[in-house]
Amino acid sequence: MKKTLSAFALIASLMTAPAFASERTITFAVDNMTCASCPYIVKTSMAAVPGVSKVAVSFQAKTATVTFDDAKTNSDAIAAASVNAGYPAHLKQQGS
Repeated sequence: MKKTLSAFALIASLMTAPAFASERTITFAVDNMTCASCPYIVKTSMAAVPGVSKVAVSFQAKTATVTFDDAKTNSDAIAAASVNAGYPAHLKQQGS
């Protein structure tokens, strides 16, 4: 019985392991957006990064707000995708 409970506890702990990953939302300041097509290109490039679930780009504010799984990607990879598309992106400071 104890071995069965131990095995069950081990399986249960492995099944909850992905729960340690968390969804994060961050905002990037995006440079070089000069026309109405630019936000679409930024959004498409950032959304293509595995782990990104949502991207909202503001042409007026020159920002991109990205929601992603931090177990699958990070802010550097998302910014690199935008840079590779020709739109340098850097984390926007809180409150700015």
